[in-house]
Amino acid sequence: MRALVVYETIWGNTGALAEAAADGLRGSAGVDRVDVVAATEAPAAIDSEIDLVVVGGPTHAFSMSTASSRSNARQQGATDIPARGIREWIAELAPPSSAVAVATFDTRTVHPRLPGSAAKKAMKALVSKGFRPADSPKTFGVHGYSGPIADGELERAREWGATLTDA
Repeated sequence: MRALVVYETIWGNTGALAEAAADGLRGSAGVDRVDVVAATEAPAAIDSEIDLVVVGGPTHAFSMSTASSRSNARQQGATDIPARGIREWIAELAPPSSAVAVATFDTRTVHPRLPGSAAKKAMKALVSKGFRPADSPKTFGVHGYSGPIADGELERAREWGATLTDA
């Protein structure tokens, strides 16, 4: 089995959680290869040898980030703003040649607890392109917009990644 993990990160938290989920996948029986790439570098089409795609991004304004919300992050002190997030990558992504399994996750602040989910919106967009859900969308908590990642969330991401091969 081969997996591709695509993520968008601004403060580094979502990227660290993507790596943790990938580590969980790598530790699963039957997984031959797991590639992790930022949305800015993600392919325009999913290779036919990929069995599972995992997509993660921060929740901005109740959904996936936009160019405007990423610009707002710069005003909050972020310095590494991606030119393309998961929203744009999914919009440009070619439909898969078969129903490739997909799992999504997002990061959201623990406090204040805000509504909305980038993971749910990403899953909906990917399913409409022909992907098959491998699991329900997951949320991982961070403290404030810039982090750090909430206690226990990296381990929970590893554990979640390890379960994705069951689907």
